[in-house]
Amino acid sequence: MDSSLSASTTMLTCSSKLHHYPPQSFRFLSFSLPIFRKLGICPKFLSKSPNLTVRSSSSITAKPSWEFQKKGRGQEQDNKLRALREIFTRPGVNVDAYIIPSQDAHQSEFIAECYMRRAYISGFTGSAGTAVVTKDKAALWTDGRYFLQAEKQLNSSWDLMRAGNMGVPTPSQWLNTVLAPGCRIGIDPFLFSSDAAKEFKEDISKGNHELVFLYDFNLVDKIWKESRPNPPKEPIRLHDLKYAGVNVSSKLSCLRSELRNAGASAIVISMLDEIAWLLNLRGNDIRHSPVMYAYLVVEIDGAKLFVDDTKVTPDVMEHLTNAGIELRAYESILSEIESLAAHGANLWLDTSSVNAAIVNAYESACYKYPWDSATKSRKKRTANLDSNGQSGGPCAVYRSSPVSLSKAVKNDAELEGMRNCHLRDAAALAQFWAWLEDEIQRDVVLTEVEVADKLLEFRSHQDGFLDTSFDTISGSGANGAIIHYKPESDSCSTVDGKKLFLLDSGGQYIDGTTDITRTVHFGEPSARERECFTRVLQGHIALDQAVFPENTPGFVLDAFARSSLWKVGLDYRHGTGHGVGAALNVHEGPHSISFRFGNITPLLTGMIVSNEPGYYEDHHFGIRIENLLYVKEEDTPNRFGGIGYLGFEKLTFVPIQTKLVDISLLSVAEVEWLNSYHLQVWEKVSPLLDGSARQWLWNNTQPITKL
Repeated sequence: MDSSLSASTTMLTCSSKLHHYPPQSFRFLSFSLPIFRKLGICPKFLSKSPNLTVRSSSSITAKPSWEFQKKGRGQEQDNKLRALREIFTRPGVNVDAYIIPSQDAHQSEFIAECYMRRAYISGFTGSAGTAVVTKDKAALWTDGRYFLQAEKQLNSSWDLMRAGNMGVPTPSQWLNTVLAPGCRIGIDPFLFSSDAAKEFKEDISKGNHELVFLYDFNLVDKIWKESRPNPPKEPIRLHDLKYAGVNVSSKLSCLRSELRNAGASAIVISMLDEIAWLLNLRGNDIRHSPVMYAYLVVEIDGAKLFVDDTKVTPDVMEHLTNAGIELRAYESILSEIESLAAHGANLWLDTSSVNAAIVNAYESACYKYPWDSATKSRKKRTANLDSNGQSGGPCAVYRSSPVSLSKAVKNDAELEGMRNCHLRDAAALAQFWAWLEDEIQRDVVLTEVEVADKLLEFRSHQDGFLDTSFDTISGSGANGAIIHYKPESDSCSTVDGKKLFLLDSGGQYIDGTTDITRTVHFGEPSARERECFTRVLQGHIALDQAVFPENTPGFVLDAFARSSLWKVGLDYRHGTGHGVGAALNVHEGPHSISFRFGNITPLLTGMIVSNEPGYYEDHHFGIRIENLLYVKEEDTPNRFGGIGYLGFEKLTFVPIQTKLVDISLLSVAEVEWLNSYHLQVWEKVSPLLDGSARQWLWNNTQPITKL
């Protein structure tokens, strides 16, 4: 969706000496724009602007996917849907439809099992999607990464809506069509951002429908009952200053300066990675993401962390106390928000991420208290404060979270940690690939799950390894075409040495986060496979070498990665790059590189982004090549307009299989790039290896020659 920068952009720089570490420049940069935290995907109901359509990713002719959906699907009524619909008519509910999103109360991409309500009700386990259930219909929307997976997992009770495809309605459009006018559509207001709920309310009003906030309980939880997993109780841990780079007091001081400048006296932070980053804490509540379930309220003169206190160890308690942070019960966040309004606090709200329950609680409470007519507008951006940061009455300050962008711009310590963990990760991958190639050559039968488990074993031997950063995508042959494929032990394929094999994986380390994809062939690839792979590689090289002016948003660079594919009428159904956290979430915003031009966040020095063009032929094969990069300043001979220019530096150092390269398609410069990259891989990673893994690295980093 379209968005624009606010009229003014606020930047604050704070520098301080941090023990024996050198001074760090720390900035809070506020932009009023949507936060895209996934791989170029808009989180709001997976709806798209009418003029945005997903391009075809294949030049082959394939059966419509609805034909695959019908095969093997039973026609029996889904018991879960029946039970859910029975609740619709209960007193206090009385709805005609109910919406089940993927998110938890913090708009997280990965969530704890107890919050996987959409997966429970639908059977679809992809990380992005929205389920809508009426009294007689059920539909699920997801994006192009998950079309094939959803076809496999949804039963005949569900209609699959391929979001972004031509002619596919949004959930609101669909409801306006299938429901008679004047219906009530229920949501759990904790699970929708305020912006998403507001937009949806406006959309369904065109069908004369009412959006109903159901605060008391989640309808899916009612039918899940005793089988629902318990909430996580894992202890919180400290994130060492040598990895964080900036202490908590400095971060909070800068945030409070930002509050004053904006005319706010408090801010509520609900994004879990923002809380973890700001407080130099890490958790283990969610697989793959080192975060803890919490809310944080920061005021001019104090701060409160809303969290289950059984997770707080004595060390963490001392850490928080030293930073002036009090503990409150996680469930008491709404009463605190109402209290802030009662005391006249001007609350900074990022309505693109803070849930509708919190925003509605504050706005409703504001009307209970007298205030000046000058501050009564719900759209007010700033307020006049007295010396204590208070105004004549409570007033919301609607802006994007200043923490999001500051977290995305990595400091020197964070970048150093990322560089170090990527080298250890590369060593584990070299050991893995050497093992796998040997197994395949000896005709050992291995499943996709066994291969993923073995990679985890190699990674777990590396210093500082904590977890995978997402479920490993281990796809042989046709499964590689399922962009976010997750192999299951009871249904996965064996790794076929005569087919392409795609492996997308990552690790969470004490000092950083990795994400890498390689596509290989253990036999003789076809000419078609080599051409497709080479064109993906050309796009990867083009983006890696890009030099661009300051303040360039990521969507401007997306075509660099697609150009070689476009020349022969090919494309792929996902964004080209996503932000990556430093020992945090593998997908983070606010920046991205994607054909979806609504995200105009500029790429800034210190940001980390993935470079992962691909190509997928449905039911045949998939190709993706992914490295992580960080944005750096470029020393260009000219500075047109007096501005600086930026480029990228690589973090990932793992060989790209040259067997799959059609050298005749590469330019001399592209061959030089590949040889230079492999030389760097050898020089950086070989000191960490010995034996067969070192020999494998040597064999796979030899230069190629264009005749």
